[in-house]
Amino acid sequence: MRRLLPADMVERGGCPFDPPAGLRERRGKGAVQPLKLANGASTWLVTGLEEARAVLSDLRFSSDRVRHPDATQLQAHEVEQLAAGGRAAPEVDSRTDGMFVFMDPPEHTRLRRLLTGQFTVRRMKALESHIREIAVEHIEAMRAAGTEADLVPAYALPIPSLVICEMLGVDYADRGRFQENTRVALDSTSGDDERARAGLELYGFIQELVAAKRAEPGDDMLSGLVHDADPPLTDSQLVDMALVLLGAGHETTANMLGLGMFALLEHPDQLAALRDDPALLDNAIEELLRYLSIIQMGVSRVATETVTVGEVEIPAGATVIIATPEVNRDPRHWSEPDRLDVRRPRTSHLAFGHGVHQCLGQQLARVEMQVGLGELVTRMPDLRLTVPAEQVPLRNEMLIFGVHSLPVTWA
Repeated sequence: MRRLLPADMVERGGCPFDPPAGLRERRGKGAVQPLKLANGASTWLVTGLEEARAVLSDLRFSSDRVRHPDATQLQAHEVEQLAAGGRAAPEVDSRTDGMFVFMDPPEHTRLRRLLTGQFTVRRMKALESHIREIAVEHIEAMRAAGTEADLVPAYALPIPSLVICEMLGVDYADRGRFQENTRVALDSTSGDDERARAGLELYGFIQELVAAKRAEPGDDMLSGLVHDADPPLTDSQLVDMALVLLGAGHETTANMLGLGMFALLEHPDQLAALRDDPALLDNAIEELLRYLSIIQMGVSRVATETVTVGEVEIPAGATVIIATPEVNRDPRHWSEPDRLDVRRPRTSHLAFGHGVHQCLGQQLARVEMQVGLGELVTRMPDLRLTVPAEQVPLRNEMLIFGVHSLPVTWA
């Protein structure tokens, strides 16, 4: 999707925490607006909170990219072919893959139900003490190494990576095999060949893992999927599901930890409020999720029939894009939406999506952020940047926004 949009619709400039300028310029011009993509496709951009909820909760808007061509995934010649009526949706009786994030009920329901018990609030809270041990260990390792560190590889990335590896039964020593390939897959500047290579390597890595769990199951989530699903899952389904969980389980939270700490360091009054009153931490996490909205342009859906959203008629077959960074700044829902306020009463936002596809691991992400940021704030009170804020490299080219590095010191 990134390459199909003008730079000002995705690149965050002057303030790295605000939505891109092209999005902010659309504020007040309608909660549902027409948007032309670089591939020639005419789509609809949703910038309003209630309208976004309506789309994401309405099953007439499909996530199934196999049955319903999504304009954000098409080449220019495919858009022309579709417009001419020459690219009909394929006849598909049932899906045999495991990419449940791109499925509709009932297929989506069956696969997601196999995972919901693994991500309950109770189970995630039970992990809290272990996540704290990991966080403290990495803080102490940074201190032992000197007085400066890059917070991304030293802290923000290892915490969620370690946790999701343990949950899935992946050897953390193999993290290099999935972290770099995931990065390539999420980089909109990656070439087709480079992305294909990364995808094949990721797939092969998970195939090996599934085979190992079949032979020697452990006490982990992937072993449970391999041996306990009824009816049994195929290797293809298992690999796809594990790829989704592994990628989403470390990339999103890692970037929220890095960008969240950057935002707090650049808002010293908010950081001070959090240090003075740790009880604000839960509110602060929800506010950072709303304020930062790292899933660049959000998600897309395809209308399976003509649907009216916010008094705008969306024709059947049209692609709708949820502009999450702007949706979470809807001035009709939040007062002073462009201000970071850790005292803001907890409100609903769309950082984790909405409807049947709402993020499966949101409770895990919340616990990791509460512990990760909470430990940094309390254990490293002198933490500060070692470079001017404008020199912190932003992940503008990535589908998940954040910072590539965050050089800090505590001396």
